[in-house]
Amino acid sequence: MSGCGKVRAWQVPLRLITGAFILHSGMEKWDGPDEQAQGVHGMARQSFPFLENIDAPRFLRLLAAGEIALGAALLTPAVPTRLAGAALTGFAGSLMAVYAQTPGLRKEGSVWPTPDGIGVSKDSWLLAIGLALTLSPREKHLKNLKHLKQLKHAKDVRDAKRHGRHQQHGPRCRPEQHAGGGERLKQAKQAKELAKTLSQGGHSHHHAHRHGPAHARKACPAHR
Repeated sequence: MSGCGKVRAWQVPLRLITGAFILHSGMEKWDGPDEQAQGVHGMARQSFPFLENIDAPRFLRLLAAGEIALGAALLTPAVPTRLAGAALTGFAGSLMAVYAQTPGLRKEGSVWPTPDGIGVSKDSWLLAIGLALTLSPREKHLKNLKHLKQLKHAKDVRDAKRHGRHQQHGPRCRPEQHAGGGERLKQAKQAKELAKTLSQGGHSHHHAHRHGPAHARKACPAHR
């Protein structure tokens, strides 16, 4: 069931077993006898009074059709899991309403079933399965989480490599080995050359002022 519906592995047994059971139950009810129709209709009527306007055989046929459709949806991979889970949750919730409001199915003042209510009380498992399918994360959400984890891991790896290079260089690390080090080294060289030029210019001006221009050009060894 991993086709176009993108059913995840953990969802397969939930959809497969539950869908097959509900589908079989609907097919059994489709041609159920009048006694079965009267019993099912009587229990449902106590929880949902509006069902009194529907006769028992027709109600049983409608219930059977609903179970067949729900079972087929759970078994069909093309049906989104969240949609199938929502349908199952609604169906199981109605069964639990019948369990809660039908006298004799629960012990007095308790949620636990009597011997007659054990069969209906087990429909709570269907409710739990329906909620699990409905609340399952979307495929897009899972991909986003995976992508974020990969980005974080890549960033951690880069930081670890950068930290390792810094420790390997130690105190003798040259400026150009760090970000912006080459630019700082270039600026330092330019400042040194400028200082040298200014120093030479100051020396020439000192001789010219002390011995005159002719001495600065001819006699002074510094200007030969």
